Amino acid sequence: MENISNGRRWLGLMAILAATLMNLLDSTVVNVAAPSILADLHGSYGDLQWIAAGYTLALAVGLLVGGRLGDMFGRRRVLLIGVVGFVAASALCAAAWSPESLIGARVVQGLFGAVMIPQGFGLIRDLFGPADIGKAFGVFGPAIGLSTILGPVVSGVLVDADVFGTGWRMVFAINLPLGLFALIAGLRTLPAGISPARARRLDTLGALLAAAGMFLLVFPLMQGRELGWPAWTWAMLAASVVVLGAFAAYQHRRKASGRTPLVELSVFAKRSYTSGTLFVLVFFGAIVGFSLAVGLFLQLGLGYSPVRASVTMSAWAIGAFLGSGFSAGAMAKLGRRVLHLGLALMTVGLILLYAMFSAHGTGIGGWSLALPLFAYGLGMGMIFVPLFDVIMGDIADHEVGSASGILESIQQLGSSLGVAALGTVFFTAAGVTGQAAGFLHASQRVTLVTIALTALAFGLAFLLPRRVRQHQPPAQGVTKAAEPARVLVNA
Repeated sequence: MENISNGRRWLGLMAILAATLMNLLDSTVVNVAAPSILADLHGSYGDLQWIAAGYTLALAVGLLVGGRLGDMFGRRRVLLIGVVGFVAASALCAAAWSPESLIGARVVQGLFGAVMIPQGFGLIRDLFGPADIGKAFGVFGPAIGLSTILGPVVSGVLVDADVFGTGWRMVFAINLPLGLFALIAGLRTLPAGISPARARRLDTLGALLAAAGMFLLVFPLMQGRELGWPAWTWAMLAASVVVLGAFAAYQHRRKASGRTPLVELSVFAKRSYTSGTLFVLVFFGAIVGFSLAVGLFLQLGLGYSPVRASVTMSAWAIGAFLGSGFSAGAMAKLGRRVLHLGLALMTVGLILLYAMFSAHGTGIGGWSLALPLFAYGLGMGMIFVPLFDVIMGDIADHEVGSASGILESIQQLGSSLGVAALGTVFFTAAGVTGQAAGFLHASQRVTLVTIALTALAFGLAFLLPRRVRQHQPPAQGVTKAAEPARVLVNA
């Protein structure tokens, strides 16, 4: 490790934090700015879903190779390339002239985000070393957590303030100063080391097969409702199974021939890990799709301004922040039971929310929503910190890197599927009238589906290991403190 002065390494941490914040802001932007974008660009509800899901789908594909790029070419170089690409894509988002141009820019954003984000934790380890890494994450984790709470509110203020007549475009333009700081500070402070021994050739064909399979799965779910579910949408769904099967077969052949596969399929031989991937798909699909529905209901159904909607939903983020703090201290003792506790609280919050919808109808107020959203967020936060450690409880040491990368990619795929599936439920139930009563009905329908998905996740949790993974370096537990905030903003 390079000999880095104390001031320089803290400035380097701020550069990594700035890069991370760009991803946090852009992961929540659709929930805040969706109605404004829809009105300004004259897009459809399907376009709105793609603006959200295009980003997470690109992340899902890119994360399969993003971490390996840092091993091959150096984490600093790859992170800074990711920053430049992310900022350029943000500028394209801010200048978008049509829904299609915004969707395309969001996909590019997601790809560069997948290049940028995986380098952060490794660079923090390189900057601070084993002795001081706890101090670094003691700052990094809470900073990300607070940004999770304040980020959507700031985004709402930017949209409402209509700075220089830019409206929603400023939510993307704010990445330019953040990215410029990350680039300049990163060039000056981040270590440029590379580990040639860890470098491997990229599995390009594997990445393309994975991307094609995910696209074939998400696209018909997103477009089927608007197009009336023609036969080719069902054919695409069937083709996705074939392509993803071909991807798995290719990975097996690549491993058998002595080449490095994109994913280590041996991890799926363990029932607990396979069940964990299903849990991740269901859990993140539910919370991301539900989050989109709530944000749309507040603005389209109740007529809230972006900032008022953001403040109302901040009860959810505060609950998640507090829940993650609880589970960080309790997960070693409770193991997977903390997942069941969190899911039970989420269900209570959803039932309370449905009761509020039924009791108050379109006259429901923000304070009536605060308690159910807080309870839902509190339970959700309890799951974030221990989840990956519980799922990987039976994974061998040499499989940890691949297993973790697969779970991160599955998390983003689940987010895309949640936007597609629950978005379709929401807009189908809302109808074409755009009336408040229609959006209330849609929110009730989505809440019921989310209750069912949460119950399914509760059952799947029984198939996971009872205890969290124990044989981790001491700093890993601290590293996980930043995980809940990163996951939450992707919702």
